Amino acid sequence: MNNSLREYFRFPEGYVSLVLPETVLGTEGYFRFDDLVLYGKCKTPFPADSPTAMGPDALHATVESGKVCLPFDPARVASNLRHEHYMRPLGSSSVLQGALHKAYYFVRPVLPVRVRKWMQQLYLKDWAKIPFPTWPVDATVDKLFQRLLWLALESTGRERIPFIWFWPEGATSCAILTHDVETERGLASCEAIMDLDDSFGIRASFQLTPERRYRVTRADLEAIRKRGFEVAVQDLNHDGHLFTRRKHFVACAAKINAYGRTWGAQGFRAAILYRRQEWFGELHFEYDMSVPSVAHLEPQRGGCCTVMPFFIGDILELPVTTAQDYSLFHIFNNYSLDLWKHQCALIMEQHGLMSFIIHPDYVRGEREQGVVRSLLAYLTELRSEQNVWLAMPGEVNRWWRQRAGMSIVEDAAGIRIEGAGKERARIAYASRDSGRLAYTFEPQAVAI
Repeated sequence: MNNSLREYFRFPEGYVSLVLPETVLGTEGYFRFDDLVLYGKCKTPFPADSPTAMGPDALHATVESGKVCLPFDPARVASNLRHEHYMRPLGSSSVLQGALHKAYYFVRPVLPVRVRKWMQQLYLKDWAKIPFPTWPVDATVDKLFQRLLWLALESTGRERIPFIWFWPEGATSCAILTHDVETERGLASCEAIMDLDDSFGIRASFQLTPERRYRVTRADLEAIRKRGFEVAVQDLNHDGHLFTRRKHFVACAAKINAYGRTWGAQGFRAAILYRRQEWFGELHFEYDMSVPSVAHLEPQRGGCCTVMPFFIGDILELPVTTAQDYSLFHIFNNYSLDLWKHQCALIMEQHGLMSFIIHPDYVRGEREQGVVRSLLAYLTELRSEQNVWLAMPGEVNRWWRQRAGMSIVEDAAGIRIEGAGKERARIAYASRDSGRLAYTFEPQAVAI
């Protein structure tokens, strides 16, 4: 019962006891739990078909004999949100929508940029009216687990619960920078982008498309890696059709996996952030970067509702938690850091992962380069002043897998962390402080 909560915080056994309802009838839907909107099955009142159809009443937990009694299964709810089960999958869209999708990507290569922008703005015109997930950052899963840990403290009367801190060396949060290369012109710009990143002491990951868009040579891969940057596979041919049919996806995945082996790439990202997480098992990569936290500005709506990495089977998902540069420049016509800074502030409140997508294709102009330069300066400021870990996706993957294998041991010798990578790990303590959950180290504290 406590597995999903323990996997998130990595606290020792015996600290939390959750009691779930024996049987919950009916279908899954939206319901309120305290101030959170969740999706799943729950005890009466029955959940609603949409977040706008929910009644005003909220469900609450009860505390009995040192146990937290819940009216729903939090593991199932977290899975529903992370895996976007509340959304209709791409492949089950209407015949008309499927036809329009196919037609758009058939003519997209020959459409002028101004026409593509107009069509995308038309498609996204209702983005601000989407009630769930919450724009501009949704951390519902993280807030749910924090609420459960608060209730565990209340139920047991403990002053604090030890757990393995989220990031190495006690970093407050983490940030990764990724570059999706879309065209031949973008590939030619990679050297200049690396120069820009390097000037701020930042390393990033380049996502390259293996087929059709441009030709990736061994020299291209070596030019990126010799400077300390990473390479990941981006889709197969960037045609927008990867996830439309299962049979097609399986055939493409075999080719994508072969490119991953040839390139020595451990990471994958789907073009245009199209995704069907139930199919990810066909991808032989260690990590994926295709699932937004909130996808209001993406062709495929939804979002995983978390700002933390999580596992989808054997693949670690590193969610996209900030708006893409394309959305900033061409949907909002915004050339400031205001939105990114606001998103970063919300993510850092959860001590989460700030992940950015910057396209070499879109930062060729002086104005766009100025925005990216300001972003890099801001990230280095977060690193020096707020102890944010600036890492590459592969480094986050290796750390998160190590953390998943660690455990806290308590015995006569005291309390310690065991497992590979323990020298970089820190024990933190969760406690209640003035109506909120506080995270403390010894001797310093970090609260949320």
